[in-house]
Amino acid sequence: MSETSIGPVALTMGDPAGIGPDITLSVWAKRADRPTPPFLYVGDPAVLAARAKLLGQTVPICETDCPGAVAAFRQALPVWPVRSPAPVIPGNPDAANASAVTDAIDTAVRLVLAGEASALATNPIAKAVLYEAGFRFPGHTEYLADLAARATGVAALPVMMLAGPKLRAVPVTIHIPLKDVPAALTPDLIYETCTITAADLRSRFGLPAPRLAIAGLNPHAGEGGALGREDDAVIRPVIDRLRAEGLDVVGPLPADTMFHDRARETYDVAICMYHDQALIPAKALGFDDSVNVTLGLPFIRTSPDHGTAFSLAGKGIAREESLLAALRLAAELARNVGGTKR
Repeated sequence: MSETSIGPVALTMGDPAGIGPDITLSVWAKRADRPTPPFLYVGDPAVLAARAKLLGQTVPICETDCPGAVAAFRQALPVWPVRSPAPVIPGNPDAANASAVTDAIDTAVRLVLAGEASALATNPIAKAVLYEAGFRFPGHTEYLADLAARATGVAALPVMMLAGPKLRAVPVTIHIPLKDVPAALTPDLIYETCTITAADLRSRFGLPAPRLAIAGLNPHAGEGGALGREDDAVIRPVIDRLRAEGLDVVGPLPADTMFHDRARETYDVAICMYHDQALIPAKALGFDDSVNVTLGLPFIRTSPDHGTAFSLAGKGIAREESLLAALRLAAELARNVGGTKR
C-alpha cells in the first residue's frame, strides 16, 4: 500500500526555537536522494521560512491539508499552519510560544484520529518551557495519552520503545530516580508493559509471534537471591503468567549478556526494568537511527531519539537522520495496519 492511499505522516513542530525546524527542512530538502514518506508539518510556516533563510536553504513552503500534502510533497514542504504568538529566536525558547507547541500536537492528533493523516511523528519539545506556561503533564507522551483518552473515552497506558536496526528495547519504568525503581516495579506494571508490547508488535510491526526477552533488575538477575530478591519474587511470576497465556517469553536474564550480537538474534524486543538499562544499549547500537515509538496508543506515534538541542538551532549542524528514521518507521507501521486506527 502506498503513502498516497493512506495519507501523510503528521509531523508536529516541537519547540520552534529548537532544531525541529532545522531537521524538518533538511529531511525535505534531501528527499530526492533517499526515500522519504510524504509528511505534513503542523507548525508555523513563517518560522520554517525564516529558519531556511538563516540556514541558506531554498525551500518552497505550501500551506495545505492532508490530501494536499501528498500532492504537493515533491514540489514544496507542506504545512498545516499553527502560528507562534511570539517571535521565535533559534536557541532561545520562549514560554509565550508554549500554546503553539501544544496546539500543533492537538491538531496533529486530531488529524490522525480522524484518519486524515496516517500516523503521528513529533519533533522534540522542551518540558521546562511548557511547565513555565502551566503545562501539567509529566511529558510529551503523557499528554498524548490524555488526548487519546479524551477523544476515545478509553484510558491508554503508553509504553516507550526505542526501535533501531539492531535492537528494540522497552523500559518498564522510565523517568524516575534509580532508587525508586524497585518499588515502582509492580507485577501489574511489568505484565501490562509486556502485553501491550506484544500486541503492538503483532498488529503494527507484523510479527505474529513476538519473542520477548525480559531483563532482570539486579546484577546476574539476582543470582538466586544473593544479589536481590526482586528477580525471583516479582519478575519471574509475571514471566510464568505470560508463558501460561501463550507468549514467547524468556527471563529474567542478566542484562550484561542480553545485548551482544548472538543474544539479540534470539528475541524481537528486550523488556528492561529501568530507563538506562534499555536506552544505553539502544543508543550504543543505533545512536543516529533509533526511533522513539509509543506503544499502547490508538494511533501510531514516533519521534526522533533526541531533544531540542537549542545550542545547535539555526547553525546548520543538526543531524536529521533520527527524524528521517522516525518518519520512515511511522509510514511503515501505517502501511502495516492499512492506515487505520488500532
